[in-house]
Amino acid sequence: MVDHSLMPELALVPAWTALFLGVFALFAGIGELRKPGHWERMLGEIAGSPALQLITALLELFLGAVVYLANPWASPDWLSSALSVLGGLMCVEALAILAFSDVYMAFWLRRFGPLSKLWTWASILFGVALIAVAIEHFSRSSL
Repeated sequence: MVDHSLMPELALVPAWTALFLGVFALFAGIGELRKPGHWERMLGEIAGSPALQLITALLELFLGAVVYLANPWASPDWLSSALSVLGGLMCVEALAILAFSDVYMAFWLRRFGPLSKLWTWASILFGVALIAVAIEHFSRSSL
């Protein structure tokens, strides 16, 4: 027999996913604010190393697949559907890195330098928004 009281509340998966992605984006942005140029150097290192390109693509493909599979597309919860799309886009980006890393990384390196502050603040705001949405979902489920 399965004790269903020990089963996780699956309705909260989108909220937990949003919370973890939000915290990641927020703190990545804070790290870049503290030490400007780290993201650009990171992209340069990935662009220059086939091994890092493969590892980056594999990690993003894995995480994208987990986000996609954990958050059903055909859900009445808009957050689940949105996260499913985000997970799918992560998988597509991972495949682009694998197949076209020279072109893809050069594209981002050209756009990152002059807009680094914009990307940093976008990451912070995206993180805060995801955290806020997660908190709202948690509070709504406890009612």
